[in-house]
Amino acid sequence: MQFEDLDVWKRSARLSADIYRTMSKLRDFGFRDQLTRSGLSVPSNIAEGFERESHREAVKFLLYAKGSCGELRTQIYIGIDIGYIEQEIGRSWLNEAKELSSMLAGLIKTRRKYVNDSGR
Repeated sequence: MQFEDLDVWKRSARLSADIYRTMSKLRDFGFRDQLTRSGLSVPSNIAEGFERESHREAVKFLLYAKGSCGELRTQIYIGIDIGYIEQEIGRSWLNEAKELSSMLAGLIKTRRKYVNDSGR
């Protein structure tokens, strides 16, 4: 299996692209950069973990991806609160980020089982 086959990777890449498109006109470059970077970090870390040699390394990068989901959700909440992100769009992104986080938790649990069974 490759990372491109994973629903969690596909969905996180789509979310990242949607964030980039939606926020492209935002003139607060610092906020926009932080938001797009955290969104981009999710599929990037999934991909990097799947390209690693061991299950232990894969888990590490999946944990980074899950952490980035939390970072992304925080920035979306703030973006909604300060009026940078429309409520409906923000709620949709929050729901997707929460689902991605749950999917990653399941994947991490599965991969950890391989680490515990094989020691790698």
